[in-house]
Amino acid sequence: MTISKKISEIIAGSSFIRKMFEEGAELKAKYGAENVYDFSLGNPNLPPPEKFNKALLDAVTSCGLGDHCYMPNTGYPMVCGSVAEYLSDEQQAPMTDKEILMTCGASGALNVALKAILDPGDEVLTPIPCFVEYKFYADNHGGILKTVPTKPDFHLDMDAIESAITEKTKAFLINSPNNPTGQIYPEGSLKALGELLERKGREISRTIYLISDEPYRKIVYDDVKVPSIFAAYKESIIGTSYSKDISIPGERIGFVAANPAASYKTELLAAMTVANRILGFVNAPALMQRVVACIQGMSVDVSEYKRKRDMLCEGLGSFGYEFITPPGTFYLFPRSPIADDVEFVNALKEERILVVPGSGFDGPGHFRIAFCVDDDTIINSMEGFKRAIERYK
Repeated sequence: MTISKKISEIIAGSSFIRKMFEEGAELKAKYGAENVYDFSLGNPNLPPPEKFNKALLDAVTSCGLGDHCYMPNTGYPMVCGSVAEYLSDEQQAPMTDKEILMTCGASGALNVALKAILDPGDEVLTPIPCFVEYKFYADNHGGILKTVPTKPDFHLDMDAIESAITEKTKAFLINSPNNPTGQIYPEGSLKALGELLERKGREISRTIYLISDEPYRKIVYDDVKVPSIFAAYKESIIGTSYSKDISIPGERIGFVAANPAASYKTELLAAMTVANRILGFVNAPALMQRVVACIQGMSVDVSEYKRKRDMLCEGLGSFGYEFITPPGTFYLFPRSPIADDVEFVNALKEERILVVPGSGFDGPGHFRIAFCVDDDTIINSMEGFKRAIERYK
């Protein structure tokens, strides 16, 4: 064996999302891309805001001699300050540049935060269904991911969370709006969660951090608001990116922010700064930092995603699919008409429709549809969705 056993095992159990994406490439080569309806990957398909393009051009043309040099591991102070100013209003907390660390996307932010707080054997709890990579992020730093069931509507189950907390619990990781369900946790739930973590933290004599993964915060519909995590619990950390809200996932730019009220804020920020360096990120991309500093609060035209959501929900609902209309993200998580979601996903694949089994998110009996696609993909897939469910009625 020339590679590590752990990596070999990860490869063998590789993500359903990537697997479906790769199988889709084969189908497209065989039948033509226009005849394959690929809902497998959450790759934004709306153009970035025009202001992003202008800011990018300005950043490139105004680069000086020192603009490509090393910088503080936390990022440019003026960029962190711009983020903090916006976040102060969004999170209802008095942020400064000192509580912000620019990262290589949300995944970089989560890895930095977990590296900073985890000791070997520490447990990270997360509600399911959840993003499949979380278990690898925890494992990267000696932690163990433990999953917690949610209610039938995918809202937090406080009794289940309380039962899952042990003396090894170090963090509770949430993703709201949630991938894959699109669910958003309301303010009351977050406050109840904060009270629970504070009480259990006192009982086990250790800080339990609440980490909020928020790359879909601005992809919300029907005037729904995503509550402030900082207002809900002081021992909290936000990890996020600009990938989804301004359609730049390939640029790998985001940030991690510590609650200014955190008990051990100074130590936490120092730890995350060191983690950013020793994980090999060193600092977030300089050019993208300068760009996002100019466009805080901007997003793509979310009404386009809402229109696609409504088109998809109307069609699938008329065929008898059961689902919760997602208040956020660009994902729909319908119930499979049979218990074996993998079998049903394969039935859809026979119709040249590519979706991801819910089992890949610890949500068996469901499947995920990423509707960040062109309208024709949705429209032309409808007959295939109809034929697939009729096979099992």
